[in-house]
Amino acid sequence: MYMINIDNTIAQQPFDDLQIEQLAKTSSLEILSISLAKGAVFPKHSSPKDAHLIVLEGSIDFYIENQIVNLTEQQHFGFSKEVEHWVMAIEDAKFLIIR
Repeated sequence: MYMINIDNTIAQQPFDDLQIEQLAKTSSLEILSISLAKGAVFPKHSSPKDAHLIVLEGSIDFYIENQIVNLTEQQHFGFSKEVEHWVMAIEDAKFLIIR
């Protein structure tokens, strides 16, 4: 049996400071939708698992290991677990974290 579930969470997620929505979670996978308003910051933290960030919209600066990585629409960035990082929106941005 197939499960079909259409969800508009990403499209409806507002640009209001930092918004985090969990789109999916299983024992082996978690997908988060992050929305950051221009100038907003996702504070310093680390991921419990290796992770992938995919920018859907806008532009962000990703700060990790004394580097700044600028990411824009449709770019992907992978990073290791337990490495501190933080994100700032250069313009209104939405991105996925898959871990």
